[in-house]
Amino acid sequence: MYKEAMEVYKKWGVDTEKAIKKCATIPVSLHCWQGDDVTGFEKSAGPLSGGIQATGNYPGKARNKDELQSDLDMVYSLIPGKKRLNLHTHYAITDESVGRDMVEPRHFEPWLKWAKKRGIGIDFNATPFSHPMAASGLTLSSPDKKVREYWIRHCKATRKIAAWFGEKQGSPCLHDIWIPDGIKDVPADRLGPRERLRDALDEIYSVKYNKEYIVDVVESKLFGIGLESYTTGSSDFYIAYAASRGIYMLLDNGHFHPTELVSDKISSLLSIFDKMALHVTRSVRWDSDHVVLFEDEIKEIAKEIIRNKAEDKVLIGLDYFDASINRIAAWAVGARNFQKALLNALLIPHADLKKLQDSENYSKLLAMQEELKTLPFGAVWDEYLARQKVPGADWYGEVEKYEKEVLSKRK
Repeated sequence: MYKEAMEVYKKWGVDTEKAIKKCATIPVSLHCWQGDDVTGFEKSAGPLSGGIQATGNYPGKARNKDELQSDLDMVYSLIPGKKRLNLHTHYAITDESVGRDMVEPRHFEPWLKWAKKRGIGIDFNATPFSHPMAASGLTLSSPDKKVREYWIRHCKATRKIAAWFGEKQGSPCLHDIWIPDGIKDVPADRLGPRERLRDALDEIYSVKYNKEYIVDVVESKLFGIGLESYTTGSSDFYIAYAASRGIYMLLDNGHFHPTELVSDKISSLLSIFDKMALHVTRSVRWDSDHVVLFEDEIKEIAKEIIRNKAEDKVLIGLDYFDASINRIAAWAVGARNFQKALLNALLIPHADLKKLQDSENYSKLLAMQEELKTLPFGAVWDEYLARQKVPGADWYGEVEKYEKEVLSKRK
């Protein structure tokens, strides 16, 4: 089947061998928080806050670092391609009771050792939610100076850790700042919180690190639960801030109005910035962080990365969490689907389609785009999986076995 597919694609000027090899080199950062519903390892951890929800109570949630790392090993065995790991700060591994503003690289040494053994890089996030100092829903834009200063210290600490990861692992660590800040009902002052956020970020980024070790990004939001009327860190604010401060934007495709398409925004940022980052998720009516499917917008996001030769410019991470289904399955479904989207994008004759657009031959362009949809992609995908030595369509049997032998024993 693959040989026949290879010949079909060849008629379209597409080299399937080249596409398979290229797909295996594009790193995708797997989010650790799918495995434990964003709980983390803090002994005093409370309920999720900041507009974040993990719904469901499927058995077998990871309760500690050994279980989470075991689950990650399992899901990595089901995923093709080059892998990374995306960590939040509250996954520090320590017996101490450490405030988030006091975390240090030593609290993440076990993660570095674990990742190096597996040949994967680590990305890192500040964690200004699910914490007493974020109880009001305001952090870096809070009118309370003590609250702002706490989260400034936190973000300074997390940037130091990210730079340390980057230096030790030999590849830049993406450091993301997302804050939940906003107001439930109509605000009386929109400018003040944004000026406070601007000044807080300036203080955080006043500490300079080698750009070979860290890629600084800021992540916008449309709204959060209980913060529906006003979001301090809007897309407009962060794009302006990033462009004026020499840092980068992270686009989460769940953080926009349902009629907005992140696939359309990628080229806008790439025309201005030499890098950008993605959190790939799936929203259902709102930023609900559903498991990523092999659907049109996900395919289009991947096409924008590939057609613009931006594999080294767009830093890809996944971000969803579903506690209503087997968590290993959720991880694997979403990660495999984005790999499918990347491979699908690599099997499109983008240069030929661009020529049709530039010559204003829109009729033929539309016809060719539609014909491409029914080419034998599945056979190429199966070949890719086989070469990556990961299970094919029967992969769920491995999940069922792991659930029976491991997850079912967690009480």
